[in-house]
Amino acid sequence: HSQLVESGGGLVQPGGSLTLSCTDRKFTLNYHDIAWFRQAPGKEREGIAYIRDDGGKMFYADSVKARFTISRNNNKNMVYLQMNDLKPEDTAVYFCARNHDGTIINPLSPSDYNTWGLGTQVTVSS
Repeated sequence: HSQLVESGGGLVQPGGSLTLSCTDRKFTLNYHDIAWFRQAPGKEREGIAYIRDDGGKMFYADSVKARFTISRNNNKNMVYLQMNDLKPEDTAVYFCARNHDGTIINPLSPSDYNTWGLGTQVTVSS
């Protein structure tokens, strides 16, 4: 079974930065579109960043645009989320997810993704 694993979360002050990483311990991420989602307590899971399998197209939610950057290194089997200018409202569990069938209708919709990691906590607080 696929084992998506996120890492890099932690506690950061407002205005700070973090970089999250996503990999699969068993299978390649190459040839698959990947997205980052987050879920805060009491809120729905929110899609925030998407990257196409070849890294040639990215898409962001308005809530993170110009602050977050998604990237990938297929040689290292890694997808990253660089988060800058973090705000308390960015506090959430962050998940990466993989699309398996190559058909993306809405790149930030959870329903377009088949495999999920367990998430990494990001807390933005002074």
